[in-house]
Amino acid sequence: MRRRAFLRAGAAVVASAALPARAQKSSWPSKPIRLIVPFAPGSGTDSAGRVLAHELSQRLGQQVLVENRAGAFGQIAAQLVARSAADGYTLFMTTNTTHGANPHLFARLPYEPVRDFVPIARLGTLPFMLVVHPSLPVKTVAQFVDYARRNPDELSYAQASSTSLVAMETIKRLGRISVAGVQYKASPQAMLDLMVGRVQVMVADFATAMPQVKAGKLRVLGVTTAQPSRLLPGVPPIAEALPGFDTTSWNGVFAPARTSAAIVSRLEREILAALARRDIKARLEELGFEVDVLGSAAFGRYVGEQLEHWGRMIRAAGIERQ
Repeated sequence: MRRRAFLRAGAAVVASAALPARAQKSSWPSKPIRLIVPFAPGSGTDSAGRVLAHELSQRLGQQVLVENRAGAFGQIAAQLVARSAADGYTLFMTTNTTHGANPHLFARLPYEPVRDFVPIARLGTLPFMLVVHPSLPVKTVAQFVDYARRNPDELSYAQASSTSLVAMETIKRLGRISVAGVQYKASPQAMLDLMVGRVQVMVADFATAMPQVKAGKLRVLGVTTAQPSRLLPGVPPIAEALPGFDTTSWNGVFAPARTSAAIVSRLEREILAALARRDIKARLEELGFEVDVLGSAAFGRYVGEQLEHWGRMIRAAGIERQ
């Protein structure tokens, strides 16, 4: 009798000791969350990340703070997230640069896009634009290709992401032209040099380029998507002049690998609910995003497909690994 009473008392102690741990686990989030963005402030992904961070802050009851870690085509940010604790307090809002193109652009990466991350949700896709300095005497993609052919090696283009690099190298291959590439740490820096004429051409994201186009400081020639974008009425696809061209960028949210299924599920649910709101959709569309969501499982399959897709594009463009 005395032994059974002792065992019951011991079991009660163990059970009571486990309660704080369960309560602590279910209380997530209990402190601010970092949303790491691999590009500079003012870039398309940064702008969209801030919209999402504000909405998630309201839904989760804790601040979601955007932290920019630009450089090395997103490798710096990706490595930081991959090595962070899988506790739900470090998230990664990134694009096809880190999770599609980089494994085919660099011989060694400080992260692995599938093994080191768990996908939470894709936000959508975003068209990029081929823009030129207004001093260039061209108004269409066909005119640009013709000018570049007649003036070989006189033009240079800015590259600040894998999309800008792969898109421009594909244009060079399809158009049989020679244009020198100049690498930048971030799109806003590249945009400044483009506007003053240090470089003449760039494939840039909507959020970075469109304000300058509207101000007359840049001229847009075409959109990178295979079909016309409703976000850029009147702007023809580059594919009209260069058949077969299609470079569609996307972005989404990831967490470090081994983040608990409960946290991933909560984040997925809150992000999808936020993106279903008309006002949030409208704000993202103003930044050049076509909201087209995917949940965690579908997003994971999509990333696998995109790794193969960007590999094919990079090989076809003749870009060698660094």
